[in-house]
Amino acid sequence: MNYLFLLLIMLQGVSFKETQLKQDRVKVAYAQKEETVKEYFNAKGLHFQGFHLFIRAFKKEQKLEVWIKELDHVAYTLLHTYDFCTSSGGLGPKRKEGDMQIPEGVYHINHFNPQSNFYLSLGLNYPNASDKILGDNQHPGGNIYIHGSCVTIGCIPITDDKIKELYVLAIEARNNGQDKIPVHIFPSRLTDDGLSAITSSNTEHTMFWKNLKTVYDDFEQGKKLKPVKVDKQGKYFY
Repeated sequence: MNYLFLLLIMLQGVSFKETQLKQDRVKVAYAQKEETVKEYFNAKGLHFQGFHLFIRAFKKEQKLEVWIKELDHVAYTLLHTYDFCTSSGGLGPKRKEGDMQIPEGVYHINHFNPQSNFYLSLGLNYPNASDKILGDNQHPGGNIYIHGSCVTIGCIPITDDKIKELYVLAIEARNNGQDKIPVHIFPSRLTDDGLSAITSSNTEHTMFWKNLKTVYDDFEQGKKLKPVKVDKQGKYFY
């Protein structure tokens, strides 16, 4: 969806949600999963109307966490955790096209695809500023999504059934004014022990993972998100 089309939608008073609901698969997702999603909110004492979304993924554990922040709050609450359906590549960042790797780093959702080959999909802004510095200059790869189905060559699939839930959540957050839904992808849970466990057998990415740990630790301290920047060496910092 291009920016001109989005502008026309806004001028016509049509919401992002209304536009997405014109798609058959999105209609099905809401019909089948809206109540399920609302039950997740009720179980955590959260309000479904008016929230922002944060997604965090861990490759070693093959878990994708969904965090919610009500608009009048500053801290996030863990809403639900999904399993990866399958995975590709190994621990370590994506650095070039065809390496089969799931990226690692700080991203955001930049594309909603209601007509995906993998049912529904949420695109990530890979390569980001860090990837462009540290990855292959000519062929870094792209088209990285969280999607349905159970196949992958660098994406995160969570099955057709579960992507319906996540897609509904993402639409609601986007409709609440969250233009960039943050997605952090880590090689594993980067506790001190977690980092030690993965670096003991893979020293190639030690410095990169130590840098990613600062992002992991910052959120863990207060369950709050701060804007993450990238320096000239491709390192993340605040």
